[in-house]
Amino acid sequence: MERSTATGVLVFLSNSNIQLVLQRLVGTCVLGQVWVSESLGHTVIALATPGASWVLQGAFGLMLHSSRAHGFPEFFAQLHPGQTPEDMFLGRFWEATFKCKWPHGNDTATRDVHLCSGNESLSSHEYSFQDVSRVEAAYPAVYSIAHALQDLVSCEHEDKACGDLQHFQPWQLLHALRKVRFQTPDGTHIAFDANGDLVAKFDVFQRQQSPEGQFNFVHIGTMDPHPSLGHRMMIHLKDGIQVPSSVCSTSCEPGSSQIPQEGAPHCCFECRLCPEGQFADQRDMKSCLLCPAEQYPSQARDRCLPRTETFLTFDEPLGLAMTLMALTLASLACLILGVFLRFRHTPVVRANNRALSYVLLASLTLCALSPLLFLGRPSPATCLLRQTTFAVVFTVAVSCVLAKTLTVVMAFRVTRPGQRVRVCLGPGAAASVVLVSSLTQVILCGVWLATSPPFPHRDAASEPGRLVLQCQEGSGVAFSCVLGYLGLLATGTFSAAFLARGLPDAFNETRFLTFSMLLFCSVWTAFLPLYHSARGKATAAVEVFSILASTAGLLGGIFLPKCYLILLTPERNTAPSLRPGPWAQSGCGSLLGPALSPGPQHSPI
Repeated sequence: MERSTATGVLVFLSNSNIQLVLQRLVGTCVLGQVWVSESLGHTVIALATPGASWVLQGAFGLMLHSSRAHGFPEFFAQLHPGQTPEDMFLGRFWEATFKCKWPHGNDTATRDVHLCSGNESLSSHEYSFQDVSRVEAAYPAVYSIAHALQDLVSCEHEDKACGDLQHFQPWQLLHALRKVRFQTPDGTHIAFDANGDLVAKFDVFQRQQSPEGQFNFVHIGTMDPHPSLGHRMMIHLKDGIQVPSSVCSTSCEPGSSQIPQEGAPHCCFECRLCPEGQFADQRDMKSCLLCPAEQYPSQARDRCLPRTETFLTFDEPLGLAMTLMALTLASLACLILGVFLRFRHTPVVRANNRALSYVLLASLTLCALSPLLFLGRPSPATCLLRQTTFAVVFTVAVSCVLAKTLTVVMAFRVTRPGQRVRVCLGPGAAASVVLVSSLTQVILCGVWLATSPPFPHRDAASEPGRLVLQCQEGSGVAFSCVLGYLGLLATGTFSAAFLARGLPDAFNETRFLTFSMLLFCSVWTAFLPLYHSARGKATAAVEVFSILASTAGLLGGIFLPKCYLILLTPERNTAPSLRPGPWAQSGCGSLLGPALSPGPQHSPI
């Protein structure tokens, strides 16, 4: 008891044993326990044990609820030994009560013996047990036996197999006693359970110390069996009574769970806050529960709250800014295309294959508009078109830049007219580069969509308290192949433009191609780590920004210098200004375009 962490002691001992235990506990440090006994007799013994009162400061006792037998006081007052001379107990009781001897036969009074006159009366006499109507368990016990005997009599009349009533065995009466059900005159229900125990109401008494230092038993409530509770009992306490507790650890509040302490009893535990994503809505839960996928735990972790759906929308500040940027770039690309169509016969536009310039401007317009597929609520259609549209239109744009770069590089490798390399500079060569490169990307996207296409996904792990609606890419391998092919094509284009950067100033478009592809490769190189580290709708925002930045790099690096030349310095937009001097004599001028040779009647390469 000194080592135990329990603060409650249930007493089921004989009177002699409880006295020995209390004597040993006197003088020890076992204090503060709550003692509960099934009888007040144990506490009475404790009062007679010196020093035990301090050990049992918080003692509780149970007593069978007192029954009152109506009419019993009147019956008791009319008792007289003369009416029932065969009742020896009544004669002795009369003698003890009135301090006389009831005469038997020829008994005579002597000096030491006072004979009872027979005129004594119990109705007006005070005795030690004045409240005779409180018969405790005697009344239920007698009537239980009477009802059991009555059942045996009834059984004898109905079934001959019950046995002889004059010679029945005790177990036969016990069998009938367990089935007894009756109600006393004061309304108390008497019954026995399956184990033969009395299902009765108990009075709860608490040992309390008065201001004078005396210990008294105070009735504080009752324990009443309730049929709907099975083996449990209802405890009714008076107002102001605080129920003592006997626990090693305090109760865990909702939002936390019990963590058992190693080496301690099972009732000893620690209260630990539920981890992220879990909750506990009741006290003293053994473990926390997971919230449903579309809910999240409250800040106190005691309940689950519905998540708020979120995605990159058009009307939020970030989405609105990206929408304006996309429309601005698309409008700028269309404006440049209109300028090129308006001045299509000028040397700057006709130089280096103006058809490729038209295709490149059209693809850049689509590149600028493709981020609009990443905004708004994801749907199966937008998820299918997002990445595939982006990959195809950017492949067309990069392949156009590659075709323009190869045209310039191959042209300056020609030193004599009639070489075979001139065949590679024919009208169909650049178109073949664009067509083959784009067709390869289309095939990769088709395989991706046929095997494991993207689909709408509800992400509950990225943002606390929010349900992020986004597109799941489906096959990660296919998505990597699409991006890898685009990256390989961009790297090859940048390498070709970088090698051609030292061409004469008259043909320094390769420098602009190199600069634009450098911007393109830099943006998408930074995109990869940012894309994989972003969470929630920031993933779509990172890709949209990369698309807009790379589109702006290609559009500004390649076409803005030409627009400047066409619109602001038209005097330089002439064939003599673009003719490369000694290079024209080698035939390169005619190969690069009719802008370098007189006469507008030649068709462009």
